[in-house]
Amino acid sequence: MINLHNKSKIKTNFLVIIFIFLLLEISTISSITAISEKNKIINFQNRLLANDYTLFSPMDSNVTYLIDNNGNIKHSWISEYEPGLSVYMLENGNILRAIHLGDSGGGAVGSGGGIQEMKWDGTIIWDFRYYSSDYIQHHDIEPLPNGNVLLIAKEYKTYSDAIAAGRNPSLLQSDVLSPEYIVEIKPTGPTSGDIVWEWHLWDHLIQDFDASKDNYGVVGIHPELVDINFVTTIQADWIHANSVDYNAKLDQIIISSRNFGEFWIIDHSTTTAEAAGHTGGNIGLGGDILYRWGNPQIYRAGDEEDQKLFGQHDAQWIESGCPGEGNILVFNNGIGRPGLDYSSVEEIIPPIEENGSYYLKLGFAYGPDNSVWVFGINDKFFYSPHISGCQRLINGNTLICSGANGYFFEVTNNKDIVWEYYNYFPNPYENSVFKIRRYKLPFNNPNIPEINGVTSGSSNTSYEYTFTTNDIDGDNIYFYIDWGDGEVEEWIGPVNSGQSISLSHIWKKDDIYTIKVKAKDVFELESDWAYLEVTMPVNKYLYNFVFDLIQKILDIYPRFFPFLRYFNFL
Repeated sequence: MINLHNKSKIKTNFLVIIFIFLLLEISTISSITAISEKNKIINFQNRLLANDYTLFSPMDSNVTYLIDNNGNIKHSWISEYEPGLSVYMLENGNILRAIHLGDSGGGAVGSGGGIQEMKWDGTIIWDFRYYSSDYIQHHDIEPLPNGNVLLIAKEYKTYSDAIAAGRNPSLLQSDVLSPEYIVEIKPTGPTSGDIVWEWHLWDHLIQDFDASKDNYGVVGIHPELVDINFVTTIQADWIHANSVDYNAKLDQIIISSRNFGEFWIIDHSTTTAEAAGHTGGNIGLGGDILYRWGNPQIYRAGDEEDQKLFGQHDAQWIESGCPGEGNILVFNNGIGRPGLDYSSVEEIIPPIEENGSYYLKLGFAYGPDNSVWVFGINDKFFYSPHISGCQRLINGNTLICSGANGYFFEVTNNKDIVWEYYNYFPNPYENSVFKIRRYKLPFNNPNIPEINGVTSGSSNTSYEYTFTTNDIDGDNIYFYIDWGDGEVEEWIGPVNSGQSISLSHIWKKDDIYTIKVKAKDVFELESDWAYLEVTMPVNKYLYNFVFDLIQKILDIYPRFFPFLRYFNFL
C-alpha cells in the first residue's frame, strides 16, 4: 500500500527540484543575455574617431557584421559560405572575404579555398577559387594597393619529396608534407585571376641531417633559410602559417608561423624567378628570409628560454599615420608559454637599416631583445589558445580580438580599457572570431535634398513634386518622403547622384502640410531632412489676407463694422 503522506512528500520534493532546475535555467539564460548585451563603450575620452566601425566574420556563421561603437549592427553581408578565415573592407566599401569551401576545399581547420569580393548590397563581383588536389588557400589574405590580393596557401609534397629535401623520416607522420607559399592574384574576371607573383618556402630550406640530400648545410650560419627538421609537430602541417601582411613602403611581406613561434619578413620586390632563388630584389637576397623574430632556437641562435612568441597570430606592420608607425604588432596567444598560459599583444621595433635590410650580428639572434609595448597578464588576464588578432588605431589605442571567446576590446597606450564587446553571433556558445578590423567608413553622407513643387493648392487634386540631391562620393541615392498626412514613400530608388525623381500626391483634406524628405546612399548613410510647407486650399490664403486687412482697418477706424464687433467676429 502506498503511503499517501509519503506520496505527497515525494510530489512536493519533485516540485521543489523542478523549481530549482528552472531557477538554474533562468540564471543561465540571464548570464547568456548579460554576456550578449555587454557591448559597451566605457568612455570616450581617449577616442578621436566618432565614425568608426568594427568588421568581423564569426567562424561558425555565414554572416559578416559591421558594428558601431555601441555594438549596434551597422550592416551585414550574407554569404553561402563560412569564412576561410579573414575579411577586410576595401577603400570602395566592398568587403574582401576568404571563404571556407568545406570538404570540396580540403576541409581542414583554417582551410579556405576561395575569395569573394562583395559590394555593400551583397552582390558578389569576384568569386575566385584557389584549391586543387595539390594546394589550397587558407587562413589569411591581404588586399594590395594595386588591386591584387596576396593569399596564404599550402602545397602538398610527397614522402619521397620530403626525404629528398633532407627531412628526417622519423619526423614524417604521413605520406604528405605541407609547406607554405604565398601567391599574388590579379583579378581578371568575375571568377578568374592570374598568378602574377609567388614565393615558396620549399625553395628556402636548410638541413644538417643528411649530407646526401638537398639543402644540406650549417643551420646556424643560415638564418635566411628554414630548417626542414625543426618541428613542434610531426603532422603534415608543420609550419601552420596563419597571417600575411604587406608594407607598401618597403615592398615586403610578413608571414606568421604559429607552429614555429616566429614570423618572417620576405622581399616582394623580386620577380617570381628571383623569389625562388637567393639573389635579386631590393635587398639582393631573392626570396630568402630578410628578418625573423620570436624563436631564435630555430636557427641555432638561442634556446627555449629565448623564445618570445607562442602560437602567435596577426603579425603586422603598424600602419602609416598611427602611433608606432612601422613597428610590428602581434597577438601572442601564449599557448605553451613557460608557466601560466596567457595571451598578450606585443609591439616590437625591428632593427631595420636604411636600405630595408635588417641588422644581425652573426651567431646572435635578431633583435630586439624585448617588446617596446606589451598588454598582457599584468594589465588584464585574457587567453585565447588559437586564432585572434590586434590592430593599432590612429588615436594610439590598440584594438584586440581574443578570438576563441569572441571578446573584443580597445585599450589606450596607458593600458586602460575604453571599449568592450562580446560577440554572440551566431550564438553565445559558438562565437569564435578569427580576427577583427576597425574602419572609418570612407564615405560621405548625401547632401540635404531639394524639393520642387507648388506650395499651395486645392485638396483632392494631384500635384507633382521633384526631389534631387547629390552624393559627394557619387553613390546611388534613395529617398524617403513623408507627405505630412500620414502617407510615406519608403526609400524610393536607387537613382544616380544628381538625378531627380518625380512623384505625385493628393491631399484629401484642407490643411497645412509639411513635406519631409531625406536621402541615403548605398552605404545607408543618411542626409538631414528637407522641408516644404504646402497649404490646402488656395482660398485659405485669401481668407487670411482679407481677415488681416479688416483687422487693420478696424484698428484705424474702430467705429467701422460695429455689428462685427457686436457678434465677436473680430
